[in-house]
Amino acid sequence: MRLRDGCLLLGVLLLLTHNSYQQNAPKKKPNTKKDSDTQASAALEDLQQQIDDIVKELNLLKEQQALQTVCLRGTKIPGKCFLVDTVKKRYHTANEDCIAKGGILSTPLSSDENTQLYDYVRQSIGPDAEIWLGINDMQTEGVWKDQTGSNIRYKNWKLPQPNGGSAKNCAILSGASGGKWLDDSCREERASVCEFNIV
Repeated sequence: MRLRDGCLLLGVLLLLTHNSYQQNAPKKKPNTKKDSDTQASAALEDLQQQIDDIVKELNLLKEQQALQTVCLRGTKIPGKCFLVDTVKKRYHTANEDCIAKGGILSTPLSSDENTQLYDYVRQSIGPDAEIWLGINDMQTEGVWKDQTGSNIRYKNWKLPQPNGGSAKNCAILSGASGGKWLDDSCREERASVCEFNIV
């Protein structure tokens, strides 16, 4: 329903823009055909810029609506919302699914975020659930990176983790370990939580 309303709004705005341009267009006759072509070209560029701006605004509204829908189904924390996927998948599949939804695999940046994610997982899946985190050491053994390729700053490993060597390159949040992190084989199948940045 809102998408239809947005398209209708876009049509009305285009019509108003066109009418406004016609009313405000210079009334004097151009001196030459070249002047006429230049003015027409400038008018078209101006109109195209207005259309581009309206399309950007419409896309932003659609993105905000999608995020609100996601956040209503999940849970919000400051600056983010989480949405659980209880279907167990391998790490790469879970990661791709989050990206397709417009998010990434959850990656706590602080103890507070980790606690909120752990609480959400316990409530949504169960107290002993394990979910994929958006961190791995696939590129360089022992150097754990997030989805952007940056080294992680916050860590919550259950000691002596991570200890799996090259056989365990992906991280999980373990409910049974009170929200601590474990390294695991990326080929295992786990539930996941996608995170979405919100303003």
